[in-house]
Amino acid sequence: MKKIILLIFLVLFGAVTLFMSSSVLFDWFGIRAKEGNYVPLVVWANLICGIHYLVAAYGILKNQTWAKVPLVISLIILVLAYMGLFININNGGLYETKTIGAMAFRILVTGIFLFTTIKILKK
Repeated sequence: MKKIILLIFLVLFGAVTLFMSSSVLFDWFGIRAKEGNYVPLVVWANLICGIHYLVAAYGILKNQTWAKVPLVISLIILVLAYMGLFININNGGLYETKTIGAMAFRILVTGIFLFTTIKILKK
């Protein structure tokens, strides 16, 4: 049951992340204007992580031990992007304050995905 719940959350989170990130980057449906002052590094990091979430979900579905690797990579990418966000802020770059909390949330959720994946694949 835990595996199914994890898969549902990974696929939903990955799909939404992929859609929203690509919409901002490629200006689909006018979403870029609604996002305000976005930081491209953060959006690209989220796009890559969205793909990794879907790859990890496939690996979990197939009971592959490598399924944790895309999540580890995503966690590293997100932490580096978070650091890049703060460098951008310190250099006076434009950003939305909601991005700080959103990135912290994404790092936490990715860590939970990774921890749960490791526990599920041990069994």
